[in-house]
Amino acid sequence: MAEIVLETQGLTMRFGGVVAANNVDFKLRARELRCLIGPNGAGKSTFFKCVTGLQTPTEGQVFMRGEETTTWMPHQIASLGVGIKTQTPNVMDSLTVFENIWLAARRFHDVAEANRKTDEAIERLALGGIARSDLGQLAHGERQRVELGLVAVGDPWLVLLDEPAAGMSAEDVERMTTIIHELNKTAAIVIVEHDMQFIRSIATQVTVFHQGSVLMEDHVDKVMSDPMVRNVYLGKKA
Repeated sequence: MAEIVLETQGLTMRFGGVVAANNVDFKLRARELRCLIGPNGAGKSTFFKCVTGLQTPTEGQVFMRGEETTTWMPHQIASLGVGIKTQTPNVMDSLTVFENIWLAARRFHDVAEANRKTDEAIERLALGGIARSDLGQLAHGERQRVELGLVAVGDPWLVLLDEPAAGMSAEDVERMTTIIHELNKTAAIVIVEHDMQFIRSIATQVTVFHQGSVLMEDHVDKVMSDPMVRNVYLGKKA
């Protein structure tokens, strides 16, 4: 069996009387790709924030490669070699695409290697035509690709992505799918996503959240064909 790179035990998050995540046990193995789905308020985003250090769970524990990270901040988790992309862009609009990606690469590599990694990411993400453009001038899909570049240049062994396909064109989503599959050759990946077509194109295993708990965890085909998941959470057209 592959190494478990991410695990939560009894992860619970309360906001007053509201239980946003309820006793969630979760395991992700090396080079596994898992999508987290569920309706708004199901708990998947809260779970993601607890895992990435944006929130500290009320109860339970988070482990990455066996090391407890329950109370760690996002930058501490990133220092382990974890790539994180949240819904809030972690970019600098006044800098160029090249400069944003290079600064991310420089956190992990010397100057020469940072240059190489930046050039490689720009080529892989088809950003060459806008590499010298200020990030603040870019369209949404282009910005999303740049953010993925910031993640990729660190050579992460675990990648955590929150709605990477949101607001993107079909062409951008196709390119994003290709890059994620490439990342998955060397990294385990967790994706929170609403786009069912995107999930179908990229996922093998899916975890369905409902009322803060894990409702179902199975192969994407079984999840998509499950009557309760289809009718209640994905819609009859899913």
